[in-house]
Amino acid sequence: MLPIIKVENLGKQYRLGAARVPYATLRDTLAGTIRAPFRRRRHRAENSSNTFWAVKDVNFEIAPGEVVGIIGRNGAGKSTLLKLLSRITEPTTGGIDLYGRVASLLEVGTGFHPELTGRENIFLNGAILGMRKTEIESRFDEIVAFAEIDKFIDTPVKHYSSGMYVRLAFAVAAHLQPEILIVDEVLAVGDAAFQKKCLGKMGDVARQGRTVLFVSHNMDAVRRLCPKTLWLDGGRVREVGDTYQCVSNYLLRGITEGGRVAFSPPHRMENDMPVLLHSVEISDEAGKLTILFSTRSAIRVRIEWENVSPIYKPRIGFVMQTSDGLDVLTALDANSWGLEWLPPGRRISTCLIPGSLLNEGEYVIDVGGDGNTGHPDVFDFSRGRTGAILRFEVEDDMTLPNKYYGQEGFRDARWPGVLLLNLPWKQEEVALEFS
Repeated sequence: MLPIIKVENLGKQYRLGAARVPYATLRDTLAGTIRAPFRRRRHRAENSSNTFWAVKDVNFEIAPGEVVGIIGRNGAGKSTLLKLLSRITEPTTGGIDLYGRVASLLEVGTGFHPELTGRENIFLNGAILGMRKTEIESRFDEIVAFAEIDKFIDTPVKHYSSGMYVRLAFAVAAHLQPEILIVDEVLAVGDAAFQKKCLGKMGDVARQGRTVLFVSHNMDAVRRLCPKTLWLDGGRVREVGDTYQCVSNYLLRGITEGGRVAFSPPHRMENDMPVLLHSVEISDEAGKLTILFSTRSAIRVRIEWENVSPIYKPRIGFVMQTSDGLDVLTALDANSWGLEWLPPGRRISTCLIPGSLLNEGEYVIDVGGDGNTGHPDVFDFSRGRTGAILRFEVEDDMTLPNKYYGQEGFRDARWPGVLLLNLPWKQEEVALEFS
């Protein structure tokens, strides 16, 4: 089968700190022409040191009907790759072959004219995709119903909130039937119900045989939606293949195996919290560092952190996931909420995960937090971006009463599920009545 997307030796280079060139007069132009030979050598040296490759030597193929996740840390080149695929920017090297109409949802308001109404923008976007007016009209009511903005459809979109922008933009992109649908993390702007609705629609699009590229930091969504995943790292393709394996390798990258990671210098939170992470460690209940626990063992997570300026009701904690990206739990230390503002200081937050809770398997934790220095209503939990990742394993100690042991066919089987709770049961005997 011929690919619908073929990328060969793709690269995009940018200049750092390039000054905006002012409008020049005829005299400036003539003077610049005379001085040009003397500046050329110096400019070559400056350009070589003031450039960077956002994407470099990227090669992959995607078949028609494939749903492909694109993952990677912030700055890995995901958004640049999507802009290249969407023809928003031109590549520096290499080429892209696309065999079909492309609809992109890369950021709030992409492709919308602010002065036009929602109705007019629907028809404008359809025309850009090469659709006839009758085709757009046949799907118009479905688009408006999905976006849930029927009351504002004849209002200029410059008056829309970011959430309304995203609702309409996704509805247009998903319902105008492009052969290739490209969706970035912009869906995070919507509320939880709308995100779920969008994921369901992307699943419907995929089942109709169209190709979907989905960029997200939500590994659970990638795992559920995308059979195939592309992992970008430093602008290059690190891995392409089965989603479960690719996500597992991505989550386990740079793992500290000794049960403790210390930052020198301290690590600054990426959500602009004035918080420095000094160290993160996992240990048994007695405080002994380890990454191997039995199913009965309690697990202690210890985070040493410092706020360098006052924060309004901060919360420090961690997200736990399985090695294949399934969210298990989020734990936050809210002890500082007794104070309106927490003064600067260095602190240790400790959490004890009880034993007989987790099933056997491999898990990772990623430290984050929320809180702010200004308005108390704005919070941002920076999960998956700190780099403070630790891995640990839970092994079955063969003693739990709620599992099969030693029975034929169950001796080496892993009991299904993430949790392994010994829940209380009540058993009653029912008296039989004989007529």
